[in-house]
Amino acid sequence: QVQLVESGGGLVQAGGSLRLSCAASGGTFSTYAMGWFRQAPGKEREFVAAIGWSGGIIYYAEFVKGRFTISRDNAKNTVYLQMNSLKPEDTAVYYCAADPSVPSIRIGISNYWGRGTQVTVSS
Repeated sequence: QVQLVESGGGLVQAGGSLRLSCAASGGTFSTYAMGWFRQAPGKEREFVAAIGWSGGIIYYAEFVKGRFTISRDNAKNTVYLQMNSLKPEDTAVYYCAADPSVPSIRIGISNYWGRGTQVTVSS
């Protein structure tokens, strides 16, 4: 059983940066693909980014390309999401997820989800 705990959210002005972290426990972290998703009020959850086991495979949603960077540190059992040039429309609860399959993570299929961390971007 994998447990995921997100951190690093907060309130930031437009144009600012945040780095989210997701710490994993209870499983072999290096065998899981990891993903970040977000859900804004009144909207469905959407894919943000995914990274494969070794970090060699990475995918981004079009709306974050060039602004967000996903990375992982298998020694620390942690995946990160560096968010730069934040916009008010990036305001959402950000969740991380884990799954052995990168294709599954990309479409949001996962048995393991964190509880989320709130990101609020003011204009």
